[in-house]
Formats: sequence, structure tokens, C-alpha cells
Amino acid sequence: MLYSISDLEQLSGVSAHNIRIWERRYNALQPSRTAGNTRFYSDDQLKKLLNIAGLYYSGHKISKACAMGKEETAAFLQQEIDLTIAQGSRYEYYITQIINNSLEYDEHHVNLLITNSFEQNGVLETYKFVLYPLLVRLGLMWRNESLCPSQEHFLSSIIRQKLFVAIDSCSGSKDPSNSWLLFLPEDEDHDIGLLLASYLLRSSGNRVIYLGPKVPLFALSNTDGATNPVNMLFFMTRARPANAAQDYIDQLARNFPEKQIYISGNQRLLAELKFPERVKWLHDIRDFENVLKPQN
Repeated sequence: MLYSISDLEQLSGVSAHNIRIWERRYNALQPSRTAGNTRFYSDDQLKKLLNIAGLYYSGHKISKACAMGKEETAAFLQQEIDLTIAQGSRYEYYITQIINNSLEYDEHHVNLLITNSFEQNGVLETYKFVLYPLLVRLGLMWRNESLCPSQEHFLSSIIRQKLFVAIDSCSGSKDPSNSWLLFLPEDEDHDIGLLLASYLLRSSGNRVIYLGPKVPLFALSNTDGATNPVNMLFFMTRARPANAAQDYIDQLARNFPEKQIYISGNQRLLAELKFPERVKWLHDIRDFENVLKPQN
């Protein structure tokens, strides 16, 4: 796949300005060029930029991060992968077995493993200790060239299907007094976290209006007028320039001044932002569980 420099900016969170500087000063990337002298980048170049950004945000000097060879980078990524190893042996068993079967595109056994974990550990615990660290590990494995994108998509699709089944088992509620509008911004399409939130809300007896991924702002206004939800929840998981994320959140707060808005997602990105009064950052699943607890 080929990417423009603006694509790299959106996918990595590194500004196009800094990408150009890193190219010029440190030879970080070697883009190809069109006949009109426009830069374009390959999958390998994207992986390299993501790795450089990861090293830089982990405290390495940018000159060292750009100069690191393939073996040093692989060692760093392996350290990051090791951090995803589950503390409980039963969780790690599920993680490794799901990965092994995903590498073989064995849908039957992946389904069976997730179903067994749901039954043994529950949906929420499976997400926290199996599926979430699993997805983090898969992303790191892709950057370390031990996984191809189709294998990650294969597994994500199965996880989404399992969550849809769990959601379908919930009775939900039609009570508008604590209704929730769930969505992702129009440049976001990874909705597994949003699906889990939908399950938790419905299983707690809340009314959910689920719009899913890639929702433009005007569509939110239309839905709000028709359903008048009390709360709004969305995720920002993609890396992006902090100023673009800040502009989106500020506009959302201006457009819906009466709503309680919750946001979760990319910790590194969200830590750079300032949140308007009625926008609350949910740092992790425990914050969300606390929101769902009955208020005395």
C-alpha cells in the first residue's frame, strides 16, 4: 500500500513538518516521488516511522531513534511485546493460542477459544486480560514483521462477531433517562472498544444508540435531535496531531453543550489535550465501570 505524507501524519501522530525534518536531518525515511515530485511511502516506510516514533516517545533521542538498525529496533519491539504477557497463566494461554490459530486462519479454534474464555472469565475480564493485550501484541508483531495485516484483520473480525453476539443477548432498555449515544469520528474505524462499551451499557440496563465508526459531525446533530441522549461516548485510537484532536473535541463540546461527553482511546494523544468542562477522559475500563455504578 502507498501513503502520502498526510497519511503518515494521521497514522503516526507525527506532524508532516517533523517528518520532513527527520528525513532531511537524520535520513529517517527515503520516500519515493511521483513525476510531479510528490512524496509517497510504502508499508515498510510506515512501519519504520511508527518504530521511530515509539522509540522517541519512550525517551530515546530522535537522532538515535532514526539511526537504530533493524536488529536494535527488533529488540526494542520484543521488549514491548514482552510487556503484553499476561500475569495470569490462564490469560496468557488464551492469548498465545488465539495468536497461533490466527496465524493459520483457523476460525473454528479461534472462535472456540474466545467462547471458552467468555464462559470461564466473563466478557469484561476476557476483554481486559485477553483481547486488549492480544490486540496490542498483534500491532507490535506487525511492526516487527512477524505478522501480516490480513491476520490482524482476520482476528479483529472474529472478535467483533463475538461481541455482537454478546450484545444481542442483552435486553437493553428504552428508558431515555440515562441514554447513551456511541460513535467514532469519521476518520476512525476500529470499533472493538466501542462494541464492548455497548455491551456493558446494555447489560447494565442503559439505553444505547449505537452509530459505529466513521460518523461525521452533522450526523451526530441529526441523531441528537431525534433521540436526545443524555450521554455521548466516543474513542480516539488513531495517532494524529494533538491540535487536530483538540479542535475536534472543542467543536464537539460547542455543538452539544448540554451533553455529558466521555472520551477514551489513545493514552499518549489524550494526555496532551485539554478537556472542556463537560468532556471527561476515561483513562481505562475501570473509569468506565465507575461511571456505570449506581449513584447513591
